[in-house]
Amino acid sequence: MDPISTARYGMMAATQQLNASANRIATGGEVDYATEAVNQIEARQSFKANVGVIKVADEMWQSLLDLQKS
Repeated sequence: MDPISTARYGMMAATQQLNASANRIATGGEVDYATEAVNQIEARQSFKANVGVIKVADEMWQSLLDLQKS
């Protein structure tokens, strides 16, 4: 699997984690808000890390294309 596909999967998993946490908070009931805050922070950090992987992969591809042009 290439890094972009792996990062895309990670971004989708982080999005699902964030949506699940938001849904648990929205539906109320017995919710541990501290745990949900941690879940949301983890999801955000995971999403940001995967975006970073995509940016680096894009820069690498661009560098390879630039080398090929010269």
